[in-house]
Amino acid sequence: MGKIRLDSRLSAVAELVREGSTVADIGTDHAYLLAYLLQKGRIKKGIAADLRKGPLENARKTLADCSMLGQVSLVLSDGLDEIKKGECDEITIAGMGGILIKEILERTEWVYDEKIHIIAQPMTHGEVLRRFLLENGFYIEKELAATDGKRHYCIISAFYNGEKRDAENWYTYIGELIHNSDENSLAYINKVVSALDKKLDAIKKAGVTDEENIEKTLLEIRQKLTEVQNG
Repeated sequence: MGKIRLDSRLSAVAELVREGSTVADIGTDHAYLLAYLLQKGRIKKGIAADLRKGPLENARKTLADCSMLGQVSLVLSDGLDEIKKGECDEITIAGMGGILIKEILERTEWVYDEKIHIIAQPMTHGEVLRRFLLENGFYIEKELAATDGKRHYCIISAFYNGEKRDAENWYTYIGELIHNSDENSLAYINKVVSALDKKLDAIKKAGVTDEENIEKTLLEIRQKLTEVQNG
């Protein structure tokens, strides 16, 4: 196999990985992310973890083709369950729902450590993941957005510092992307706003209570966007 090329989504994940780290890639599938990072000399070594044997075999083939099997441990693991404290300092979790990512982090005590860097790319329910991070002592230092055709993704970079914060509704939906001015971030925010608009419209048509405060959240997001645009 020649040089590994990543799609825009995994390229954004790779961009946030710290130089010289040891990365545990959860839900690794073909291990393209780890192979790419190793080819670039960005990381020392990796752990390719997946819940199923099939994806791990795919990962093995990719790494063997790239002559990198010696630099990566392959682990059959439900999330981080089979990975021990001290085995990595960087965690990438991409391509899962935000609720599942939250559950994986929630049950792994050793991630509550200032030395651990978490890079998460939730496919859905990013608001659940951001709320969990803030309310459990993590801070979100940066976010990126990526676009692939009509699909828009956010990538969250977080560290633990023990300071638990109340999560404002607007922030849970768009997070640090509010500070970005690139096309991908704006497209992601517009996608979120559009989805919330549709949800609010459905609630109003059904004549039920807006228990999630979607109307208030939309107002807050639009106010924040106006504030940023006006400097």
